[in-house]
Amino acid sequence: MVRPQPHDPGEPSPARAARAVAVSFLASRAVLWVIAAVAVAAFPQHLNGARAEWDDPLLHDAGDWIDVWARWDSYWYLLIADGGYAWPSSTPAFFPLAPLAIRAISLPLGGHLVVAGVLLSLVAGTAAAVLLYRLGARVVGPDAARIGVVALALFPTSFFLVAVYAEALFLGLAVGALLLAERGRLGRASLLAGLAILTRGQGVALLPALAMLAWPTGGLRAAARAVVPAAAIGAVYPVVLWLWIDRPFAFLDGQEVWERELSPIGPLGGLVNAIADADLFELAFAVVMLALAVAAWRLVGTAYGLYALLVLAIPMSFPSDRLGGLYSFPRLALAAFPCFLAAGVLLASRRRLAALAGVVSATLLVYLLIRWSLWHWVA
Repeated sequence: MVRPQPHDPGEPSPARAARAVAVSFLASRAVLWVIAAVAVAAFPQHLNGARAEWDDPLLHDAGDWIDVWARWDSYWYLLIADGGYAWPSSTPAFFPLAPLAIRAISLPLGGHLVVAGVLLSLVAGTAAAVLLYRLGARVVGPDAARIGVVALALFPTSFFLVAVYAEALFLGLAVGALLLAERGRLGRASLLAGLAILTRGQGVALLPALAMLAWPTGGLRAAARAVVPAAAIGAVYPVVLWLWIDRPFAFLDGQEVWERELSPIGPLGGLVNAIADADLFELAFAVVMLALAVAAWRLVGTAYGLYALLVLAIPMSFPSDRLGGLYSFPRLALAAFPCFLAAGVLLASRRRLAALAGVVSATLLVYLLIRWSLWHWVA
């Protein structure tokens, strides 16, 4: 693990640095917004001709320049925000916190759910970037932390941090939980971790990391204080499903439409299927992110490396026979934020490599964003 140096008087204050991160991240989202809006306006002939199969009036709320952020799975979040869970349905596959937040934000906005979803992602995504910088400055130093935030902002699927998806909310809660644990605020860390579990099933990967960060402060008692409340909060969702639709594990059954099943060989199942299907794009994502997760174990800390590996292993363990072994992996990999800090450490003293990596990642980001904007499946 890299030991951060004492604060350099030449460095901006933590508060000023955090504000700079927030402004820079929002500026990057504004650029992506312009690209997405221009793509829809300039290339209507390239819109996916089969999009009517997945399009829905729920995804049209305030004109193309906002509605461009509501595609594909946005429908499920908006459907739940509008009317709750149902069975038989795929709605239980989508955890409740993001739809609840969208619903709450939409109330003072006249019921505009898409606008509410975009606002939620913008605020949560910006908070995630700031918290990532603060965590990184603490565990790897401010220089590597800044590069880590840039790596997040330029990650090829980072436009999902604006979209009506749960990625931004989950990322903000996950980073916040481990930052609070680093600071010894175990009760608050456990609360955020529980809320992260209510946002995405990948949130369970936080529990071992919390236990490891808490252990040095008080052994088993401290670890339990960090983990047990989070697990209890996360367990609220099966209880709600049980009371609502009488199926506490419908969040697993709801995956059937995508033909996702737990592989008998765990995370290797996704890799094996991807190799068999020649899914080179997703496979490349997996290789790079797994390598960075291993690097995070050494460069950022054992707890962070463990979290990154687990949060990547979860989607890899549930391949889709019909859609591909690593279906959606490039998006779900956004949750592995220690990988970005590891990249920051590795690139901090390699400026040419950092520039090359930035150009490649930004090019892929723009390409995938334009495809997304034109209703072509990305992740």
